[in-house]
Amino acid sequence: MKIGLIGVGNIGRHFGNRLLAAGHELIVHDRSAEAQQRLVRQGALGADSARDLASRAEIVLLCLPVPRAVVEVAAEVAEGSRVRLVIDLSTTGPSATREVEALLSARRIALLGAPVSGGTVAAERGTLAVMPSGPESAYREVEALLHVLGKNVFYLGADPTLGQTMKIINNTLYAASLVAASEALVYGVKAGLDPQTMLDVLNVSSGRSFATQERIPQCVLDRGFPLRFTTELLHKDVKLCIDEAEKLGVPMQVGPAARQFLAFAITQGDGAKDNACVIQHIEKWAGVQVGRAPQP
Repeated sequence: MKIGLIGVGNIGRHFGNRLLAAGHELIVHDRSAEAQQRLVRQGALGADSARDLASRAEIVLLCLPVPRAVVEVAAEVAEGSRVRLVIDLSTTGPSATREVEALLSARRIALLGAPVSGGTVAAERGTLAVMPSGPESAYREVEALLHVLGKNVFYLGADPTLGQTMKIINNTLYAASLVAASEALVYGVKAGLDPQTMLDVLNVSSGRSFATQERIPQCVLDRGFPLRFTTELLHKDVKLCIDEAEKLGVPMQVGPAARQFLAFAITQGDGAKDNACVIQHIEKWAGVQVGRAPQP
């Protein structure tokens, strides 16, 4: 296939590498010339704009950070002369997806909302969860392509907003479990428990979560806090979930508490840092630290 990919940042560049490795002809565009050139050096073709890319590829993938960017880029893609199917791998929420669907359908371009979950490591390894929704015929056409990007692909129905709904539910649950696990681990350390032993117990018990199984062991224990997913992007996803739930009359109590804590972390300068760094505020208040940096 000749595939277009718009957005080749932290996660998108892994998508590009995997598509190239699978033998697809790839055209890429990113507002960062450096990010775009990185994939061009790997064998991709560069495009001057989203419209240029959509005039050269029938299938266009979007991997962008915020809903407004997705809507703006989709409007430009819709002006392309060749595109007939757009796959949005971003996390935009249902409302923005409806906006994008209206823009594209006016040009008879199909839309699959296909957000992903698992972070940069899973994107590199191809083990992401992918949540496509939209016309089933479009999904069947690109099902094999989605399996290049992720291991677990779940078709959620004909409404292209359903994948986005699933994704923001997932990220809100992760945010709540991250904050709760951070509080619990800091308490345990102050009480005298070893953090690694606590995680070992939790991860074979009912308290386990993605935060305790993956994020805290990988990012907190050695005090490395590598950038996997920023605090401000996680806050954006939680806010999307709460806003959409409220539109449907669904009350939420725990999600807003997680959002508030993420918002506090952003005010302290943590917006661009990995979301696991939120534990540092609880540590500071408690006067203890979970884990330690390796000794030289």
